[in-house]
Amino acid sequence: MKKLLLSFALVAGLGLAANAQTKDPAMSGSKIGVGADFAFPMGDFGDAYNFGVGGSLNFQAPIASKLNFVGEAGYLKFTGKEFNEMGLSFKYPSVGFVPLKAGVRYFLAENFYAQGQVGAAIATGDDASGTAFLYAPSLGVEFPVADKMAIDFGARYEGWSKNGTSSFIGLRAALNFGL
Repeated sequence: MKKLLLSFALVAGLGLAANAQTKDPAMSGSKIGVGADFAFPMGDFGDAYNFGVGGSLNFQAPIASKLNFVGEAGYLKFTGKEFNEMGLSFKYPSVGFVPLKAGVRYFLAENFYAQGQVGAAIATGDDASGTAFLYAPSLGVEFPVADKMAIDFGARYEGWSKNGTSSFIGLRAALNFGL
């Protein structure tokens, strides 16, 4: 896990160094981002599930200098772990969720941001367990690669509260398009 986060930071840092002189043209306006999401469950949630993979669509609109409103919808599917105890084999079923989030993104420096979101995680499938309140603080970097286009890397802690808390470390790699 540490190696994955270190690799993520290295790639983001190299991208920043390569684009340090370029200002993101989409920074000043609204943008849409399409991304891939990866989730690494922690605690009791991590005892039952290996990892999650999915995608998300993100919308940003400026509301003040360096401050954007952020709305996001996506899908995450978690694969269940298999257990073999006392000759019995059991596998947790895979589960899917549709996280719906809203919040704000504040640019700490030209390309670095802190973001906070709240919303709902809606379970899908036959054994759906309803809807949970979610909260997700994150840090990330967004750097331009073309006119009105930027690459966005973010890392977050995401917690889902319903009869206890399920949590994970999430990574998102996205391509943002200025509108």
